[in-house]
Amino acid sequence: MHHALEKRTRQITEGPIVRSLLVIAGPIVFTNILHSAYQLVDMFWVGRLGADGLAAVSVCYPIIFFLMSAGLGLSIAGSVFVAQYAGARRHDMLNHVSGQTLLMIAMVSVVVSVIGYFGSPFILRLIGVHEQIFENANRFLQISFLGLIFSFGFMVSQSLLRGIGEVRFPLYVISSTVILNAVVVPVFIFGWGPVPALGVPGAAAATVLTQAIAAVVGMGVLFSGRYGIHLRARDFVPDLEFIRRAILVALPASVEQSTRTFGSILLTFLATGFGTLALATYGVGTRILSFVFIPAFGLAMATSTLVAQNIGAGNVRRAEDVARLSGWVAFWSLNGVAILFAIFAVPMVRVFVPGDEALVAAGAEFVYIVSLSFGIIGAQQALLGAFRGAGSTTSAMVISLVTQFVLQFPMSYIMCYHTSLGVTGVWWGFPVANFVATIMTIVWFRRGTWKDVELIGWKRAHRRPGDRVLAEEVAGEQEYIS
Repeated sequence: MHHALEKRTRQITEGPIVRSLLVIAGPIVFTNILHSAYQLVDMFWVGRLGADGLAAVSVCYPIIFFLMSAGLGLSIAGSVFVAQYAGARRHDMLNHVSGQTLLMIAMVSVVVSVIGYFGSPFILRLIGVHEQIFENANRFLQISFLGLIFSFGFMVSQSLLRGIGEVRFPLYVISSTVILNAVVVPVFIFGWGPVPALGVPGAAAATVLTQAIAAVVGMGVLFSGRYGIHLRARDFVPDLEFIRRAILVALPASVEQSTRTFGSILLTFLATGFGTLALATYGVGTRILSFVFIPAFGLAMATSTLVAQNIGAGNVRRAEDVARLSGWVAFWSLNGVAILFAIFAVPMVRVFVPGDEALVAAGAEFVYIVSLSFGIIGAQQALLGAFRGAGSTTSAMVISLVTQFVLQFPMSYIMCYHTSLGVTGVWWGFPVANFVATIMTIVWFRRGTWKDVELIGWKRAHRRPGDRVLAEEVAGEQEYIS
């Protein structure tokens, strides 16, 4: 198994950069698309119960995602550590880091599940959920939180595998579970044979079941050693020094992930002030926009893996080249997508709202305006992926916070309420804010401070054999020297 791992690592640290980017990014993009299919399947079948059922499910997703941000941060941290150790050929540390990451994710999932389950009614009342959908929303949310350990389990297993360059296996697992979910969801919602009709909460129960299967399969692979990570019981003995370092990486990443949810909520408030048509336009437009963010985030994840492995190997110059090439690939490819979106804006919007020509026209205008930012969003996300891969998650967090709360929301507010643009001022906030944010990201990248983080002591490791960060690393170093 080490031979296959070494082959992947050599390709990432020595092979053609663009080929490595595309080989890793492709499966990640498809995996992210299939992750989105969970929500689409739920909403499709719940929609058959009526508008109230659909509203109950729709109001839950932002809450779930926000509370999942802690797990997302730990997944990013685990992936970065694993990738850097893989690049450094410290295969002994891959198991240790993976075990510690899983230990932390298990503890976090229990805490978040308890908070989410008992806090669900309070959260729903706080955001003003109507009584006619409150019960279904509450039950859907509570079931989702009870199954959070499975969601976190599969999420972190695929992140760890991505860190060592294995991106195909998670794609196979998610493909199978999405198909299973599409079969099980209607059974749990409407009932069939011995299975009672659970209604809206049945969608959550079905998704928890399929994600539990995915988590078990993902954990099984990590324990089997098939792809280069081979977990043992000793890997789960708490290592407080590593946990401290991992939290320092994970916390900014968690804040960054939750920032997008807050930003979207703030822009929703702005759109709401202009009436139902504006709110519906924003809803349809952002759904279309998500299809652009999926490849942008996929390329960013691939960039993170390549940068992390090359930094672990001491190839800092190559890591910089990876970031630059990824930025250009994202910029030009997503500009090409922007042209297609602008040409086919009307038919795309009509797919979502076939019977409302006013909404079709408004939605197409949203696409025209926002498509101007596709290329620069892609370039910025690629560079942020490089920052994460280097372990500089604080840099990525600061830029995301500035983008959302210093640039996009204030600019959208000013343009929609203090100019003649009206609600289109909210849409113009996307290209204007992201253009400024991308310039800021490029300047930050060129300064080079993002390369100064030493997660695994790679600078010292390339001055003398081994590094001296954890007790296990010292032992590995002594074994290597002897």
